[in-house]
Amino acid sequence: MSDTAIQDVADLQTGDRKQTRDYLTRGTGAYRRASLALFLSGFATFSLLYCVQPLLPIFSQEFAVSPAESSLVLSLATGFLAIAIVFAAAVSEGLGRRGLMSISLVGAALLTIATAFAPNWHLMLVIRALQGFVLGGVPAVAMAYLAEEIDPRGLGATMGLYVGGTAFGGMSGRVLTGIFAEYLSWRPALFLIGAIGLAAAIGFIALLPPSRNFVRRAGFDPQFHLKAWLGHLSNPALPLIFASAFFAMGSFVTIYNYAGFRLVAPPYGLNQTELGLIFTVYLFGIGASSVGGILGDRFGQFAVLMAGILITAAGCALTLSASLPLIILGIIVLTSGFFMTHSVGSGLVGKLAAGTKGHASSLYMLAYYIGSSIMGSAGGWFWAMEGWASVVIFTLILMALAFFSALTARRLARRPT
Repeated sequence: MSDTAIQDVADLQTGDRKQTRDYLTRGTGAYRRASLALFLSGFATFSLLYCVQPLLPIFSQEFAVSPAESSLVLSLATGFLAIAIVFAAAVSEGLGRRGLMSISLVGAALLTIATAFAPNWHLMLVIRALQGFVLGGVPAVAMAYLAEEIDPRGLGATMGLYVGGTAFGGMSGRVLTGIFAEYLSWRPALFLIGAIGLAAAIGFIALLPPSRNFVRRAGFDPQFHLKAWLGHLSNPALPLIFASAFFAMGSFVTIYNYAGFRLVAPPYGLNQTELGLIFTVYLFGIGASSVGGILGDRFGQFAVLMAGILITAAGCALTLSASLPLIILGIIVLTSGFFMTHSVGSGLVGKLAAGTKGHASSLYMLAYYIGSSIMGSAGGWFWAMEGWASVVIFTLILMALAFFSALTARRLARRPT
């Protein structure tokens, strides 16, 4: 079944009273504004979320905590974000996609500024957990907005641009934080990242067009939301796509969490600026996410999804080298493969979900961030026990599980219903 046909079936199954949808089509001013706004939302979300990652070795020393404990400053944020995403999908049905994303972005930026003033480790963790919960109003809702408002024929490319924004944000947050921390210390670094995120949030609010196809639901109906989530879980292929996201994201974050501990230690001895600059490899993720979306539209999402998983695994394996250039090459390869995987996987959810796309997106993002939270911290145990080789073996097992999940999802999605 073609991508357009899948989308047409999904539209019919929603029972939407509109005969035709007023989509944003490529070449229009509204399409360009929406694309830029969603790029800014991805940038702000992921720069605010991941700005602490290059600071994990600093937190470990300053607050006298282990590497695994220091990773909690990221894992708690992603874990609470995962929980919030489920509720965000339900809240957005009444509040609206645009309003909820705007509140979330502004709130998260202000909380990032607050982390710069945290007097102790425990309060830092509380603020980061709250920040993750607030940010939950963005990722799943952004995906739902795109699925509802963008012409299905160009959804893959637009989703790729949004994921590219997340890659650019993830890179910028990490790189700038590392540079700021090197010259100003970590507190001013977090303050400045929060200010940049606030400016991006304001740009998002100014640019994003109002929803054209969203139908607001009055009140809160728990049965409606529960039925929507259970309906997506009963889809043969969707839970396996969610599982693939869980394993892939867990592997990706594990490498990024503990590569810093390896590279600041002998024989590499990188400083914070040098460590931060390694995250410029996210530029490859930006390109790969867009290319992945375009290739998925042309050759099929499942084929590109599995190719992305294999590329990610190859990058993980390359980091086993003792050579710094090969380690960096491995990070480039795994970053490219991962963002290709995420771009195509998130697009598949929007196409295969039969109605209530916000709920389907929330389940995908729930799996995605739970993988980041649980596996990202679990990787610290392997680092403490057996060092980098143990971390890589752990991530390769996760990628094998991701590939098996995607392969099975493709087989089930092709079955006649």
